[in-house]
Amino acid sequence: MAVLGRLLKSSIKFTSTIQQIRKIKPAKWQKKAFTKLISKARYTQFGEKFNFEEILSSAIFEGDTEFYEKYKKYVPIYDYSKIYQDWWYKARLGEKNVCWPGKVKYFALSSGTSDAASKAIPVTKDMIKAIQRTSINQIITLGQYTSLPADLYEKGYLMLGGSTALNEVDSHYEGDLSGITTGTIPIWFQNFYKPGQKISALKDWENKLEDITINAPNWDIGFLAGVPAWHTILLERIIKRYNLNNIHEMWPNLTAFAWGGVSLEPYKQGLEKLFGKPVIYIETYMASEGFLAYQDRPDGNLRLVLNRGIFFEFIPFNENNFDEDGNLVSNPETLMVQDVEEDIDYALLISTCAGAWRYLIGDTVKFTDKKRMEIKITGRTKHFLSLCGEHLSVDNMNHAIEIVSKDLGLDIREFTVIGVKHPPLFAHQWYIATDDKVDEQQLCELIDKKICELNDDYAVERKHGLKNIFVKALPSQAFYDWMKMKGKVGGQHKFPRVLKGKLIDEWETFLKENYS
Repeated sequence: MAVLGRLLKSSIKFTSTIQQIRKIKPAKWQKKAFTKLISKARYTQFGEKFNFEEILSSAIFEGDTEFYEKYKKYVPIYDYSKIYQDWWYKARLGEKNVCWPGKVKYFALSSGTSDAASKAIPVTKDMIKAIQRTSINQIITLGQYTSLPADLYEKGYLMLGGSTALNEVDSHYEGDLSGITTGTIPIWFQNFYKPGQKISALKDWENKLEDITINAPNWDIGFLAGVPAWHTILLERIIKRYNLNNIHEMWPNLTAFAWGGVSLEPYKQGLEKLFGKPVIYIETYMASEGFLAYQDRPDGNLRLVLNRGIFFEFIPFNENNFDEDGNLVSNPETLMVQDVEEDIDYALLISTCAGAWRYLIGDTVKFTDKKRMEIKITGRTKHFLSLCGEHLSVDNMNHAIEIVSKDLGLDIREFTVIGVKHPPLFAHQWYIATDDKVDEQQLCELIDKKICELNDDYAVERKHGLKNIFVKALPSQAFYDWMKMKGKVGGQHKFPRVLKGKLIDEWETFLKENYS
């Protein structure tokens, strides 16, 4: 009898109901979160330079917006390069009280995609605590999923992340954020956590997959969590090793898959071929800089975490604020959460309890339900194509691939797009990862047609500046080999949807040498 499971489900359902009754108060919650951040950091090097004491006084004693005007006046907007060069490098060298009180014990190494050298993002004790509390809140929201069986809460939770064996560098540790957070999971959760501490500590990705595959029959998995691409590889390996028709023959209680970091749309078709019955998909939005949002109801989008150590600002993602390469202009328009509108793309700025201040995280989002503070991730500020005004976003690309893969019955694992000169005008070159037999011309025509339906600017430019579209189908292994060559396998790493600059030459040289 699943006594523990029933107790957990009842408790979660009750708490979830109470949370749903509480009215969301975005402005109030964000001002409170902001005040706590400024108060705690006012005596740091950063806080003293940028008048946090005065900003704090404004937040406490003045109206609802005056503090924000002072914050914008005194504190500049930072991207990673600028904040690292000006501030974070000192914390990484062991200095105390740089952007957040005390020493920073952990740094998350992340490039977001394979298109850059690893970034070192500070992860403080306060941030780890905020991530843990937000994770608990997300578990509580499972009470909204009434179809979940009681005994599911006693099943294994397979988290496929980076190594928990972090690199010790001077007085701190560095590694993948998933490795940092997994290494600090609460004791009560360790009985449910798979693959366990020993396997999680492995740094070699192939060895980790092999050990998980060997141990898979010994586990009763109810939840999967991680990047879809890597779970697809793992599940295929397990199915092949044990001659299964699908993963549910081994894990009949597998019920939910939590993912984040990328859109699920390109991967869903392939994943569902590996499942034997429907699985509940639950989206999260956890970047190396913090746990920003999560899906808290079955049919909802991502709900912003407004009361857990993060203050959000929003920059309308348009030509007034960004140039054609996705670079921020001087003095852009910035908004607080209560001032946004639905169905408009915004670039995110965050200030956090890890010492990020007015930090341009690089993602673009769109509010789908302002009342519930729900968003969807639409792309990256620099991962889009607009050679001649077509404004092709990652969101458009993901939707087109999802629709086309369904229409053609294709399992499309990855894709990337390159903007190229096609004298006298321009063209898009798509590279599609699929191991299915495919007619490239048919695939090209369908992708082009779907994007024309999704994007009016694109449709116009297809008659003018964007004269051609090319599609090249490649085996999935080509994309995985590229990631391996770049040292970006496993964990939170993912393939960039748009290749630009020197990566274009590197990618084309790689293909010529290995897949010509």
